[in-house]
Amino acid sequence: MRRGAVGGLTCEGVAVNRIDLDVLADSWRRELLAVTSEPVPRSDLQVLFSRLVEELVAALESEQFDASVGVRVGVALVAAGLTGPEVPSTSAQVLYQLAERSADARTGPRLAALLAAVGQGYAAQSRRPRPEQRPAEDTASGLTTDQRFRVVFDNAGIAIAIGDTDGTLLDVNRGLAEMIGVPIETLRGVSVYDFAHPNDREGIRTLVYDKLVPAGEGTVKLEQRMRRSDGSYGWASFAITFVKGVDGQGNYLLAVGEDVTEQHRMREELHRQARHDPLTGLPNRRHLIERIDTMIADARAGDRAGLCFVDIDRFKNVNDRYGHGTGDQILTAVAARLQESVRGTGCLIARIGGDEFVGLVPPPASDHRVATVANSLLEALIDPITVGDRRLQMSISIGAVVTTVAGADAESLLDAADTGLYRAKADGKGRWVLHILDTDSTRGPQPVP
Repeated sequence: MRRGAVGGLTCEGVAVNRIDLDVLADSWRRELLAVTSEPVPRSDLQVLFSRLVEELVAALESEQFDASVGVRVGVALVAAGLTGPEVPSTSAQVLYQLAERSADARTGPRLAALLAAVGQGYAAQSRRPRPEQRPAEDTASGLTTDQRFRVVFDNAGIAIAIGDTDGTLLDVNRGLAEMIGVPIETLRGVSVYDFAHPNDREGIRTLVYDKLVPAGEGTVKLEQRMRRSDGSYGWASFAITFVKGVDGQGNYLLAVGEDVTEQHRMREELHRQARHDPLTGLPNRRHLIERIDTMIADARAGDRAGLCFVDIDRFKNVNDRYGHGTGDQILTAVAARLQESVRGTGCLIARIGGDEFVGLVPPPASDHRVATVANSLLEALIDPITVGDRRLQMSISIGAVVTTVAGADAESLLDAADTGLYRAKADGKGRWVLHILDTDSTRGPQPVP
């Protein structure tokens, strides 16, 4: 669901306007007043229920789902004096209309998690029953309140866990067990660290047990790798809420999450696509600039790096004579050869546009090392490139720079290498020119040995 432009909600084409929400809030208020154990002051109750409905709707439509809103709603019901064995189940029955109004596939699982959280918040805030009291029954279903919310808890289409403040799981639902691939009973009493990736454990400890737990309130969100029963790792997103115990009950943590492995893979793929050239598969200009910026940020005093700015000689003539299809095949073949020629050297080859490529030589990069890389790049095109029934002899020209890294600027380095490229082309192509920025001297042009 999402907020509409006319003061309402739009649920995949189903309008839920301000009046609909007010009607739902009023229905919820009247139903709870009918089952509440004790008399309740009725002033401002409509305002309260309208606010609670708004909070639940906002949680349902949020991009970053937070089930802890349900905990706060459960607490608010008790604080308003709305107590009784049928209050949680009646709330669930009324509020489930929110799912019926939406065609969004996320709404049902999210609402189930919210209703489970409402039950947890309600239970945490309510007084514990005296030993001689029997668990109250929901007359409509024959189930006790605890049993009814156990059904919601176990069947929510989202992972829910309750843990103590030391990181031990006290209870989990089927959603979490299926996410990990183990029976529910094997998770009770297990440390949360047992299923976290080793590299994520310190982050969990810092965020949850060094910040959330000492604060004694609030919600934190984390996305972490989770070890499955087959030894593989998936990604899960959790909202973890600190819930204060009442009447002698201990504090606990309520975690609500979902498997986001596919979303994470999609983000990684989009990240990769945004930083790689679709034709050659090489890193693109954005990737190159980011790599140079990182190199500059991590540089120590005296570190030197090199750049080789590569241009294919007379490439326009190939496109004009044989067509862009042949030109693309030439580009792909040149890219593969350039990359292969520096394999194992730590040099990054990127295509930054058209027939231009750049080789990044990270520290330590002496002028001799950069010259060796430049010669390797030239030699990569000694043999002709076969395209269909044609064998085309191609060559490249290279402008190279060597400079100290600390305090440098990525774009300035590329401009300096580009300037060297024009010098190389002016001297006959098929060669390289090396510029030492530290001493402002130029060596070359150097032909292929």
